[in-house]
Amino acid sequence: MTEKISPLAPFRHETFRAIWTANLASNFGSLIQGVGAAWMMTTISDSADMVALVQASAALPIMLFSIAAGAIADNFNRRDVMLTAQSLMFIVSIGLAVTTYLGVITPWLLLAFTFLIGCGTALNNPSWQAAVGDMVPRDDLPAAVALNSMGFNLTRSVGPAIGGAIVAAGGAAAAFTVNAMSYLALIVVLWRWDLKRPASTLPRETIGSAIGAGLRYVAMSPNIEKVLLRACVFGFTVISVVALLPLVARDIVRGGPLLYGIFLGAFGVGAVGGALIAEWLRQTLSAEIRIRLAFTGFAVCAFTIALSTEAWLTGAALLIGGMSWVTAFSLFNVAVQLSTPRWVVGRALSLYQTASFGGMALGSWIWGTVAQQSGPATALIIASALMLVGAALGLKRLGLPEQTALNLDPLNSWKEPHLALDLLPRSGPIVIIIEYVIKDENLPAFLSAMAERRRIRRRDGARYWTLTRSLEKPDIWWESYQTPTWIDYIRHNQRITKADAAVGERLRALHDGPERPKVHRMIERSPEWPPRTAPGKEMIDLHQ
Repeated sequence: MTEKISPLAPFRHETFRAIWTANLASNFGSLIQGVGAAWMMTTISDSADMVALVQASAALPIMLFSIAAGAIADNFNRRDVMLTAQSLMFIVSIGLAVTTYLGVITPWLLLAFTFLIGCGTALNNPSWQAAVGDMVPRDDLPAAVALNSMGFNLTRSVGPAIGGAIVAAGGAAAAFTVNAMSYLALIVVLWRWDLKRPASTLPRETIGSAIGAGLRYVAMSPNIEKVLLRACVFGFTVISVVALLPLVARDIVRGGPLLYGIFLGAFGVGAVGGALIAEWLRQTLSAEIRIRLAFTGFAVCAFTIALSTEAWLTGAALLIGGMSWVTAFSLFNVAVQLSTPRWVVGRALSLYQTASFGGMALGSWIWGTVAQQSGPATALIIASALMLVGAALGLKRLGLPEQTALNLDPLNSWKEPHLALDLLPRSGPIVIIIEYVIKDENLPAFLSAMAERRRIRRRDGARYWTLTRSLEKPDIWWESYQTPTWIDYIRHNQRITKADAAVGERLRALHDGPERPKVHRMIERSPEWPPRTAPGKEMIDLHQ
């Protein structure tokens, strides 16, 4: 039986506690800024799609730049990346406040400032989410993710209402000023955090190579792909409620900025409730059932607020929407982190964010266009129907996997072999051939293990993987693959996790030779290769 972990367990760790607390202030300011930007757009533009584009301009940078930000998160000190991002957002927020105070803000200038703040968020988020695993042990990770959601939604429950009051009393410029000041506490805490990364014996990957490795890892991880698809569909459909809520408050319920803030507060209260019961839901229901409930709950929310003209009923529906929101996105985040080793977790999370925020950016534009043509109520009814379709996606092959805490710590058992050739790190291509002796009765188990081995090899950077069988001695099999350079071969072996090692153990158990499977390491050379640049041998053949 799995030991129950307190939902407050991550607070035992000082760094997590300090950054979580500072984030409350930052999230509070961001929500106030969001209220100010959305309501300002309703006052300087009569276009419904321009109002929806406020949400799109905040989400679009995350879709465009998160992958590169994920590569940065995995290759640089995450604390420094977060500090840079927070400083950028602080400077841009001051510029937005000053521009608004001077009265020169325009719809497109507002979108530009919102876009730049979104760029800071895009840079910050992969490092922030990946850094949670640097602050708490792996067993506390689901609780830490839930606490992050709770922290954000605690501020969401009161921040928008206060933001609406600030906008009503002092205008949008006051809201933007509060947001700018809210970054200071987090900047100070990050400045004081002494994050020590494990020393690496390898040179840092280039951004292009790191992005390629992240894309390859996710492409060869079917469970993560399912999470990304469902997150994209969820973001695309449910953003309709958030993007069109200013129009709901103004045109359907006939209220002002204060009522809009109260509606966002109701959404936040629901999200806090979802975070509080997240652990109970995780222990009670499967991941797929939880995500279906989240889709269905949001469909009820969207359909209700489309038809309701009563503030209390709209607020009640938004409670359900907020609970569904945090249930889904906490589940997606934890599923990605528990399925990803530390060397690539920033990139995997960035791809998750690209999928979810890409869906939100596209959805904000589409639902704004529909609302412009047919009204916000029609847009919300159509979106609610698509949410039910999203719930049904998991009935067959797209069901979410159960969240199991695989041991994805690096195996660290591989040692660089002694070579007869003096290779440079960039020397290559490197060809690897591993020889197995397999009895006929072990063939089904061997081929099954090799199918998994192929996925792991390709996921971790191997190219041209093949499995061949000797015609003269049918019990001899060869696994072969290539890496572009010797340094890529070292990196490939250092990526092996303890969970991956189980496949290697199965293969060694099936091997019938008197010794371990033979490993041949070679370097590929063409006949035109100049012999003066290396020792006389054109090929090395070393056995482990």
